[in-house]
Amino acid sequence: MQRRHDPTYYCATMRLPRDVRPAVHALYGFVRGADQLVDGPNRPPDPAARRLALDRWQDELEEGVATGRSRHPVIAALVDAGRRHDLPLSELSAYMDSMRVDCGPVRVATRAELDSYMRGSAGSVGLIMAPLLGVPSELHPTVAKLGTAFQLTNFIRDVSEDYGLDRVYLPVEDRARLGVTVQDIAARRMTDGLRALLALEVTRARHGFATTAILDDALDPAVRPGVRLARSVYERVLDRVESLGFDVLRHRVRVPPWQLGAVAIAALSSTGRREREPRGLCVRR
Repeated sequence: MQRRHDPTYYCATMRLPRDVRPAVHALYGFVRGADQLVDGPNRPPDPAARRLALDRWQDELEEGVATGRSRHPVIAALVDAGRRHDLPLSELSAYMDSMRVDCGPVRVATRAELDSYMRGSAGSVGLIMAPLLGVPSELHPTVAKLGTAFQLTNFIRDVSEDYGLDRVYLPVEDRARLGVTVQDIAARRMTDGLRALLALEVTRARHGFATTAILDDALDPAVRPGVRLARSVYERVLDRVESLGFDVLRHRVRVPPWQLGAVAIAALSSTGRREREPRGLCVRR
């Protein structure tokens, strides 16, 4: 499934130790299943029906965890992975809560509400992935923070696209303080207030990436370059947003291929020396 629907993610997964790949594939299968119920081409027709479908998907997982088996191949594989690797599958409850938010129009009210959403949509998956990445338990919350930094960067980049889905993740309280309206976003009108708000979000995302750099020395050497590369690419997205004067409404944020190549070379070469350390000295979403 992963190779067919997301070849980039599949290739990244193939850098993982062989014994954890099935677990990552199973986790991907579950979260993709939920995503398809919310945004897929064959999703249920209305928000209430989508939430009901998510409830059933979550119920099937919880029953599988409780009984140790499931008739659904994705659930069965994930339950088996959870037992083999002692994964905190209960974290998927928070993930499903965030998916329910996306079933209808989204207007995030407060900063705390946004943080809670990202904790569910990205941080929870990071906590499940952390043991598979070989990260020591005390750094599992840091993996969750990396996931939320990725998510926040996506929100910054996709303000206009998300509005097209009737979703506004920029908190109401922040928009009100800076005089930013939904009508500004709808009209693709870049105001000083919106620039200031996006600059604030970029600063928050950069802080998130900076505080997770400690993971570089904690990751399994096999996956260290991939994680560092992902972080570098997302940081380059933030660079691009800044270079556009934060105008993500009238400009699609794209990182030029030549820049991506430079990022890849820098990220991979800077981790190459560490990759030669013995596996026993290293500790791996």
